[in-house]
Amino acid sequence: MMQAANYSAKRVVLDGVEVVQLADAAHHIEVSIAVSIGNMAYSMKADGKDVFCSPSLSPAELKTKSTLCSIPFLAPWANRVETDAFWLNDRKYLLNPGLGNVRPDRNKLAIHGFLMRSPAWTLVSVRADKHSASSTSRLEFWKHPEMMAQFPFAHTITMTYRLANGALEVETTIENQSAEPMPVAIGYHPCYQVHDAPRDQWKVHLGARDHLVLTNLLVPTGERKPVDFADPLPMQGVHLDDVFSNLIRGPDGRAQFWVEGNKERVTVTYGPKYAVAVVYAPARSDSVCFEPMAAITNAFSLAHAGVYKELQSIPAGGEWKESFWVTPTGF
Repeated sequence: MMQAANYSAKRVVLDGVEVVQLADAAHHIEVSIAVSIGNMAYSMKADGKDVFCSPSLSPAELKTKSTLCSIPFLAPWANRVETDAFWLNDRKYLLNPGLGNVRPDRNKLAIHGFLMRSPAWTLVSVRADKHSASSTSRLEFWKHPEMMAQFPFAHTITMTYRLANGALEVETTIENQSAEPMPVAIGYHPCYQVHDAPRDQWKVHLGARDHLVLTNLLVPTGERKPVDFADPLPMQGVHLDDVFSNLIRGPDGRAQFWVEGNKERVTVTYGPKYAVAVVYAPARSDSVCFEPMAAITNAFSLAHAGVYKELQSIPAGGEWKESFWVTPTGF
């Protein structure tokens, strides 16, 4: 265990799973990360209340159940791929379902990549000082043939969870070790909740200008419309499974989305390279997902078709780095 001023960080083993626990005593926030289960932060408690919408899974249950909860990492692509293939740098690459690592949605579209619960992460460092508590882990994608067969770009992913000043930063760095540019369409699927009001009394802020039109398979058509939701949007009877772009940014280049009850609020702040927000809030679920995305759904093939022109890429030998922040208040 490391401790300095208000911050502490320690490594423990729970249910046979290596877990890192970060704490910010001044703000009464505790975060737990299951390193070998997708390096997933599976619990964030503010004054004892869980900010993440999790079905109270233990690390052992988290390992075996496919429930979307907490902060799963979606890579090499987030959301859906429209067919059994995609285009990368003007080449068509086929997905191989026989490898068993591609997950289909209810319409049999490949969804959310294949790293959500990957055991391939290695813990690099656990630290605490007077400024923050942090945990850094690394996944060397290029070492795994079953991964490279589905997405043929050699790269290394480094993820740092940093707890400071009452907020959890999730920083992701991707190093492209390939000989050509690597397209970036990663994302996260965090689920949040507040406790001081029933779901029908929640309100959300959608910090975006553009609302993407989707097919019945929830894939963008390329058409965009102005966001016409109320701000804030009362959640009574509202179902959202929507994609937003052209985010509203402050002078620091960051955009914000939030959900609030009476006094409790969870704010999610997007760094500049998270250009897209998926908001998922099923009408019958006491949760709201503000998903930071580097690109729209089905970005690889839509970019090849000329429909999507904002796809980011990492030059050969270069890196991509961005963060988002989760800030609970009023808990």
